[in-house]
Parts: sequence; structure tokens; C-alpha cells
Amino acid sequence: MTTATTAAAPVTALQRIRPDVRAMAAYHVQPAAGLLKMDAMENPFPLPPALQAALGQRLGALEINRYPGERIGLLQQALAQYVDLPAGCQLMLGNGSDELISLVSLACAQPGAKVLAPLPGFVMYAMSAQLQGLEFIGVDLTADFALDVPAMCAAIAQHRPAITYLAYPNNPTATLWPQADMQAVIDAAAQVGGIVVVDEAYQPFASRTWLDAIRAQPQRNSHVLLMRTLSKFGLAGVRLGYLLGPQALVAEIDKVRPPYNVSVLNSEAALFALEHADVFAAQAQELCAQRTALVAALQAMEQVEKVWPSEANMVLLRVPDAARTQAAMKARGVLVKNVSALHPLLANCLRLTVGSAEENTQMLAVLQESL
Repeated sequence: MTTATTAAAPVTALQRIRPDVRAMAAYHVQPAAGLLKMDAMENPFPLPPALQAALGQRLGALEINRYPGERIGLLQQALAQYVDLPAGCQLMLGNGSDELISLVSLACAQPGAKVLAPLPGFVMYAMSAQLQGLEFIGVDLTADFALDVPAMCAAIAQHRPAITYLAYPNNPTATLWPQADMQAVIDAAAQVGGIVVVDEAYQPFASRTWLDAIRAQPQRNSHVLLMRTLSKFGLAGVRLGYLLGPQALVAEIDKVRPPYNVSVLNSEAALFALEHADVFAAQAQELCAQRTALVAALQAMEQVEKVWPSEANMVLLRVPDAARTQAAMKARGVLVKNVSALHPLLANCLRLTVGSAEENTQMLAVLQESL
């Protein structure tokens, strides 16, 4: 008697990739060659020539044949001094905020763990959760992009998320939520033993920082991690982010950080920038002034349906047809972001970067022509 055997179906190399990854869309960066790039919230001001020369000399003298060493520690010390790191807190570095988001998810990736965040929000919260095997729960903001505190607290009580993200200000809405609303959500997360990550990527342009609340009430915020990046500081090309919070919590997350995740070139450029922080602070102040003028000009355009207040270096507005307007602006040499597809609340919304006076003037003229 013979037993029939069924040959296993052949597996291709592509099928070795997780099905959910194959179903994902990659993060898309719009080609910008030959265009005025107003879609990515970058600082428009290059380093002054004298500082360019000085930085080049610093970078050229580095031992790039060696792994990153003591200069990383010096950068951590410089950042701790720059933010006036609260007592009992620790600081860790990441290759931009994106890596830090992934590391927090990785450290919390236990069976059944969930991540919760308001929507619309930064897309990497959901993406990193999925890639690390955590379930993502989104809670809609109100129609005017306010934090829906009752809905957030109810969702936290129901889902008991390991991580709750609060972007402060939010991306893409540029909203800085009231401190009382933030604290209510943070308190709700504490009730279920969750971690809250307050993402302050746009802090240089905001009127408040959650770091003040952490200093004022450290115990009430003992489950809060605060994340920042030097991208909006003016170093988007350097890819340097940092996370700070209670020593015990940060020390555990630091265990999943790859060794040498920040290069000597990145760390030295960041050290150099911190030594010249006054230059970047002046640039941020100028961009805040330009933001006020840009919002006023947008509000004066009859075909612009709505402009939301901003506490970041971006402005969100609604137009009759965002896809057509974005395409028309691109054809005229200006690249802006159509965020309509990110969430139903963003229907026909464009997100504009706040640039220099000259860039904003050009962008406004092209927008008027394109509406």
C-alpha cells in the first residue's frame, strides 16, 4: 500500500516578504527637481557662507574610518544642556524621529499590544505600529482639528494602548492643542499603564512645549516620553532626532537601539548647529513672522475656503479642488502637498510650507493663478 504525497507549492522569493508589507504603499517623496519645494516643511535658509566653511572643516577632520565614539556622548550632553534636561530624565538619539518611533514600537511589541493616536496625524505612527506587529487605533479629531478628549479617553479605556502618540503641534494640521486637553489624555493613558509619546517635531515654531509640564509635574508625567527632531531646527538633511523621559523608561527603549545608529557626520553637524543655536533661533523667529503674513494673505483670497491657525512652519487650507490646484501649481513650478487622501477630514486640503518672504510671495502668486 502506497501513501500519496502532495508536493508543497513552490514559494517564490517575493512571497518570503510578509503579505501585509507587500500590500503597503511605500512612503512617497515627490520629485522636486526644478521646482520651488514647499511641500516638506523644510527650513528655507542655508547656512551662512562662513559657517558652511567652518562646518566643512570640522567634518573633514573627523575620523570616518572609526565607529562613532565619544562625540556621540558629547552631543547627548549638548542636547541635555540645550533643553535643560529635567532631573531624573535620560536622553537617547535616533536617526531622525522616524527611527525613534520605530524603536518605541519595537520595545513595546508584545502580543496584543496596541498603538493609539488622533487622526489625521503623522503617518509613521500607524506605519511603525504595523511593521512591528502592533494594532493601530485611530481616533478622529473634531471638524476643526481639535482633540476630541471624550473620544480619546474612551478609546484609551477600551483599548488600553501600550503607546499613545500626541503630536504637539500636530502634523498636518499645525494645531497646538490646549494644555488641559493634552493632560486629560495623558492622565487617561496613565490609568491603563500606557506610555504617551509627545512628538514636538515642530517645537521651534510653537508657543508652548510639554517639557514645561514635565518639569512642573514630573510624577503626573512619569509615563511620558518627549520626542524632538533637529529637522525643523534647520537640519533636515542631517537626520537627527532625540527622545527624553524618565531614566527607567528610556533605558529600556535604548536597549533596542542599533549600535552606532547615529553617524559621526550627523553628530558633528548637530554639535556644530547647537554651538550656533542663535542663528537657527533667529531663522525660526523669521519664519514665525512670515507665517503670520502668509496666513493673512491666504485668508484674503476669495477662493480659499478656509485657513487654519498654525503653530508650526506649515499652513493648512481648504480649496474647492485640491488635486486640480496642486497639479496647476506644480505645472507653474511650485510644489505643495495635497493631503486630501490622508483622511476624510482633510478633503480638498493643501498643506503649504512657510518659506522665506520671497518664496511665500512666489507661492501665493502661483496659488492665486491656480485656483
